[in-house]
Amino acid sequence: MKVLMFGWEFPPHISGGLGTACYGLTKGLAEYKDVDVIFVVPKAYGDEDQSSMQLIGANDVSITKRKMVFNDLQKKIDYYEIESGVVPYTDPEEYAKLTSKKYSETTQFIETDSEGKLSFSGKYGADLLHEIYKYSVVAESIANENEFDLIHAHDWLAYPAGIAAKEASGKPLVIHVHATDFDRSGGSVNPQVYEIEKRGMDAADKIITVSNLTRKIVIEKYGIDPEKITTVYNAVEPVSKEEKIKLKKGVNDKIVTFLGRITMQKGPEYFIEAANLVLKKMDNVRFVMAGSGDMMNAMIKRVAELKITDKFHFTGFLKGDDVFDMFRMSDVFVMPSVSEPFGIVPLEAMQTNVPVIISHQSGVSEILKFAVKIDYWDTHAMADAIYGLLNYPSMWNMFMKYGKEEVDNLQWKNSAKNVRDVYKKALKTAQKNQ
Repeated sequence: MKVLMFGWEFPPHISGGLGTACYGLTKGLAEYKDVDVIFVVPKAYGDEDQSSMQLIGANDVSITKRKMVFNDLQKKIDYYEIESGVVPYTDPEEYAKLTSKKYSETTQFIETDSEGKLSFSGKYGADLLHEIYKYSVVAESIANENEFDLIHAHDWLAYPAGIAAKEASGKPLVIHVHATDFDRSGGSVNPQVYEIEKRGMDAADKIITVSNLTRKIVIEKYGIDPEKITTVYNAVEPVSKEEKIKLKKGVNDKIVTFLGRITMQKGPEYFIEAANLVLKKMDNVRFVMAGSGDMMNAMIKRVAELKITDKFHFTGFLKGDDVFDMFRMSDVFVMPSVSEPFGIVPLEAMQTNVPVIISHQSGVSEILKFAVKIDYWDTHAMADAIYGLLNYPSMWNMFMKYGKEEVDNLQWKNSAKNVRDVYKKALKTAQKNQ
């Protein structure tokens, strides 16, 4: 079966776990000879690993452009055929000319370059909603020009593209819920984002959630039929033997690491309060907050207020080898997320022989046995867990050894098998409804 897959990011150009999960899943699906994936991102850079799929950048796609010659005008005119009532334009002057003519109320105008291509930053900037819309326009064109059996859209950013492809092709749509706005906002949901998420869930033939925690939110907050939803847990890329050899600690002090977006969802303030409690009991320890986000300045200020700046370090955003270098220097990893649909980072830490402390409010806590679990708000329990792992070698060794064994069995090919099963169900349901 051929799958047309939409996702907002793909390694090495990522800002979090979404791109990492997309990469792992496509590699896992490549293990099955009956599955071929065309993966569409808003912006392709050319350095992506395409060994497991074909990658298309929406920025490289011309919107159904035809060259027509009118003899009486003695020149070529570019004609764009857009079934959805979208009229492209290349500059403000052309837009002014187009809008002076009569069109139906449903006609929309969209800016293209001289080749009929749309521009994308591929980022999460102020123009995000408009880029999501443009992405869906290109998705319709791609759906009209490619042969495929099924559509798979990752997270809310890609849901409109998935819907557009479904409407253009009539093929079944599977959406993958990696997070909801209830996770990201702490309950203060953005109405526009919620509407996009709800439309995607309603339009989908099948829904994949990354944990039962997320599945419960989809059922209760979005009113979706439970029969439509399947939980498929994420996994982790195996670490090569060469990488394992390099994983040696390089400093004398104990190091406790937080690695993730510095936002309300990830609970960075609780990590800082727990760090302060630990530092009152022991001195030979340093705390690292690796990442970036809208709460970073507030967290730096809080560390200064607690007078622990000499023991607390901010690295900024890390990716690729820098992530594993950080783990290589860490003794304990902490993920105190307030609402974490899954959480791949603890698995990466465990791969590199680092014991982990995770919140009960994370999806990954549903599958991990050899991780210390606390409530995100219980900073005293978090501090106790950190202190225990740092000061009791037998406890540290137990979580390190069995945690490593546990995570080595969480492979993407197994997750991909479950996703493939969802595909089959979606195709079967679509055939019944024909």
